[in-house]
Amino acid sequence: MIEIVRKYARKYPLSVVCIALVWVLSLMPFFPETPLDNVPFVDKYTHFIMYGGMCTVIWWEYWRQHRRPDYKKLFLWACLMPIVMSGILELLQEYATTTRRGEWEDLAANATGMILAAVIGILLTTFFPRR
Repeated sequence: MIEIVRKYARKYPLSVVCIALVWVLSLMPFFPETPLDNVPFVDKYTHFIMYGGMCTVIWWEYWRQHRRPDYKKLFLWACLMPIVMSGILELLQEYATTTRRGEWEDLAANATGMILAAVIGILLTTFFPRR
């Protein structure tokens, strides 16, 4: 198991860092107050950007490592698994922490960010194919 993680960490280092960062940020017990706290839906924008950025990095690193995209693998690892991970994190926030709440709207914002990243990734692999 550890060898598999090492293999992917060597091949996709930024993706692994982004995924770890999302886990840490999602399970932090508190967030400092900012002037943006008064912006409506700022939490949802944060989720959208966080998952959109993570999935864009996954697509980019995949594009960088492979000559021809395997869209089945990309759908699984850059689309479906981040949504599953998001659902798990929302459940952990709701049931395993005392300072965070799991919300359906957060899951929707995460999925929307992932969908935008998939569109960007499809454009990247279509218009800039590796030769």
